Amino acid sequence: MPGPVDWNRAERIAISVASRQPSAGDGTLGSTDFAAVARLAEARVETTTGLRSQLGDAQVHVVDRAGWIRANIASFQTLLDPVLTRWVETARGGRTPRASRPWSGIAGSISAQAAGAEVGAMLGWMSARVLGQYDVLIGEAQGPGGDGAVYLVGQNMASLEQRFGFDPEQFRLWVTLHELTHRAQFTGVPWMREHFLGLVHETLALADPDPARMIAAVREAMRDRGAAQQRLRDGGVMAMLSTPEQQAVFHSVAGLMSLLEGHGDVVMDRAGADIIPGAERFSRVLAARRGRANPVAKIVQRLVGLEGKLNQYAAGERFIAAIEAVGGERAVDHCWQAPENLPTLDEVRTPQLWLDRVGLETTTTGPAVV
Repeated sequence: MPGPVDWNRAERIAISVASRQPSAGDGTLGSTDFAAVARLAEARVETTTGLRSQLGDAQVHVVDRAGWIRANIASFQTLLDPVLTRWVETARGGRTPRASRPWSGIAGSISAQAAGAEVGAMLGWMSARVLGQYDVLIGEAQGPGGDGAVYLVGQNMASLEQRFGFDPEQFRLWVTLHELTHRAQFTGVPWMREHFLGLVHETLALADPDPARMIAAVREAMRDRGAAQQRLRDGGVMAMLSTPEQQAVFHSVAGLMSLLEGHGDVVMDRAGADIIPGAERFSRVLAARRGRANPVAKIVQRLVGLEGKLNQYAAGERFIAAIEAVGGERAVDHCWQAPENLPTLDEVRTPQLWLDRVGLETTTTGPAVV
């Protein structure tokens, strides 16, 4: 019986889509010593945040779009294989009516190919836009002690450098600062990686391939279109069609990712302020680039949940600014103390809720107290 996703087809289509997107150079960024860049970036991140990976020095991998696609397909398989296997076993076991079993015989093969095509088109489109990535799921594949992987997509970096006249060495350090901040968050806060993966696995455990459940979710979305549209903005189609139990987990994930993305942007600017004169312009250009997508691109972003990710940067930065206004530049350290201190999505949107809950307030003598 075929699996639910034809991963080989996904890879072929993604690479085909990526190859048709404009690019500059061969993607190697060969003029830069990224080992030295990583050492400098890690030292700067530690000085700025107090966080340093407990798993040693980072390695930065410069990849082309095809390499980024293959790495993410491998991560998706690591993440999804257990739940997809469970779905297939459910179909085999006859616990759903035969007519609604999504992966049986010829129909299953066609379904797997269609799913592979959809995943491939999405990854191909995204591969031309992403600059860097810290891949925590690779760490899961490596087993206990795995520290993930840091990627820079060379073709996309070079394209922006040429298009906007960015200084290559400054720009590459600036982006590396952001990705190594994420690595420090996940491997410098002792409980963060397992907490995040636990949320992801909880989300997948709640997933149900039963078409009847999907139809019921669609009907519910039609009854409350306002709420459905908000969920679509937050997490794409999967969030819009989620059950109340899934929505609670989505909110936990969205709140965490908003915090991490906003913190990453703040740190990349702050850590490089005195050695990256172009940082302010880099930030301004990329913010405009995020908001300048054409109408079709905006639809795609919304459907796949990328719009929610883009919103996370702005919401997270606003949250950081609000709590720092009370607790100073290291107010975010309170979030690293325990999972219970992480902000919910509602608290990210209304930081005073978080400040009240954790009891952070400014004293008359200066520093914030809890």
